[in-house]
Amino acid sequence: MRRLTKAIINNLKTADAHCDGPCGVYDPASARIAGEAVQSMTKKMLELDQNHKDDYNSAAYINTMSRYAAIKEEEAQKCKDELLVLWTDFFKPQHLENYPNLHETFWKAAKLCSACKVEVSSEHAKELMDSIEEIHNIFWATKGKDIPWIRAS
Repeated sequence: MRRLTKAIINNLKTADAHCDGPCGVYDPASARIAGEAVQSMTKKMLELDQNHKDDYNSAAYINTMSRYAAIKEEEAQKCKDELLVLWTDFFKPQHLENYPNLHETFWKAAKLCSACKVEVSSEHAKELMDSIEEIHNIFWATKGKDIPWIRAS
């Protein structure tokens, strides 16, 4: 029995999820930071594309563009994950009374995260940040706090 227990424990995988636990710590700031990274990488990709028309095949260009794309996709997924945690774990049915468009707001933001992963669109990156700002305002209003929207970038 000890060997079986030890084998099970050794094969357990760690989970890096927030939340579904009783911590009660929620803040849309993590989604904002990830969203800002998406917007920044999108901007850098578009600038790189504009400034390197003649050397698309260079190792430096390919390396830089692929790094920007990888970071953009990773951060878009982080943003989506953080938004989904807020939507599904923090917000409750009673919040819908004051914010009847809550589901639509989150659905749109999650869809924008996906769009930002597969596209290089400054328009969608801006729309994502606008959606996160709206969620920020709703979140803090439910707590009765006036927390200003401040961007790191």
